[in-house]
Amino acid sequence: MTVIDPAREKARVALTSVLAAVFITALKLVVGLETNSLGILSEAAHSGLDMLAAILTLVAVVIAARPPDKEHPYGHGKVENISAFVETLLLVATCVWIIKEAVERLVTGTAHVEANMWGFGVIGLSIVVDFSRSRALGRAARKHRSQALEADALHFSSDVWSSLVVLAGLLFVRLGQPLVDAVAAIVVAGLVLVVSYRMGRRTIEALMDRVPDGLEDELRGVMGGVKGVSEIRGIRLRQSGPTMFLDTTVAIPRTMLFQQAHEVMDNIEKSVHVRYPDMDVIVHGEPFERNDETIAERIRMIILDRGLGAPHHLEVHQKDNRYHVEFDIEFSRGKDFVEAHDITTGIEREIQERVPGVEKVTIHMEEYHPETSEVAHETGREAGLRERVAECIRSENRVVRFTDLDLLKIGDRYNLSVACRFDRGRTLGEIHEIVCDVEKRLYDNIKELRRVTIHAEPA
Repeated sequence: MTVIDPAREKARVALTSVLAAVFITALKLVVGLETNSLGILSEAAHSGLDMLAAILTLVAVVIAARPPDKEHPYGHGKVENISAFVETLLLVATCVWIIKEAVERLVTGTAHVEANMWGFGVIGLSIVVDFSRSRALGRAARKHRSQALEADALHFSSDVWSSLVVLAGLLFVRLGQPLVDAVAAIVVAGLVLVVSYRMGRRTIEALMDRVPDGLEDELRGVMGGVKGVSEIRGIRLRQSGPTMFLDTTVAIPRTMLFQQAHEVMDNIEKSVHVRYPDMDVIVHGEPFERNDETIAERIRMIILDRGLGAPHHLEVHQKDNRYHVEFDIEFSRGKDFVEAHDITTGIEREIQERVPGVEKVTIHMEEYHPETSEVAHETGREAGLRERVAECIRSENRVVRFTDLDLLKIGDRYNLSVACRFDRGRTLGEIHEIVCDVEKRLYDNIKELRRVTIHAEPA
């Protein structure tokens, strides 16, 4: 299947319309002057404007196809709306002239019109050409959502109806009623004014970025259905040529990780593109404090808002409908003790003020140590230390067996990591209790250990 470039297809359709308008305009002008028919001359003027409109459309679609640049970040699509607005002004001016001439003929009662076969022939031919062009332009306008092509299609379709009215006027001339030609011209002008009003209103609305009726509500429904979106705080829509631009601000729970929030915004874009595939979507996320946040979540956000790292070993204990909170906070190396104490005092006060039910806050201050530290060289005493660790673990009969015992010398002390296997029938709570007991036994009996990490596995 051959894929046609939209810009080239629009330009091709617009160029074909220009050629058709030139042919019909010249034909109507010659026959109108020959027969002295104001109806045909008005049609020639109308077709002349269609020719100018088709030229403007061709120029507009070529310019609109240019990619966005520094001066036009939304692209050049608005030029289509501008060309449609200019076409509207030209149509209105022509209609005023046609009505003026027709009224003068009706008032003076003078009208010399020849309703010969040339007049009928050119009007019939123009109806066929205008009908085919309006259908072709209409299909292209719907396919590529081009207001310029749509305006051109309206021009040609209005020509069809106005030509039918002129044809009826010529028939009345053959019946001995030449002034009906002037009436037909007024009817033609009235039809064109109606089309001009509709098109002018739409172009002005597009230039002023008026949102199509119901579109914002529909978008709110689509985006509001995305999991993780708490609130739609703002929607801005802007049409530029065939492209609709959407800038939206959504509220996302502040407790989400950045990656999770990014996934929510990606899902919003995908949901909008399902309904509107060519819509350009920009999503801005703002943190939102949910009413159902846990005490631990609110405490974490208070600390993060102060620019500190996330607290660890955070525990919340309930006593008589009041809460006691304990956690650790790390400060940078070399932090002044008094300054650190003042910061923790402020955090304690803020937690008690902002988190209902918290009665006591205990904060343990620590100095931050980088995640990567240099491992010292072994001294030869590690073999004996491994045996002491193994004996300590073997003394716990709830451990089925252990493997992967590893010691890393950090400074003057050691980090221990070991994998312990436990009975499959135990619960996670029971395993946690055993691991804590083993860790305590190791710390109590081997003072050289600075950190113990036990990886639990089912036996």
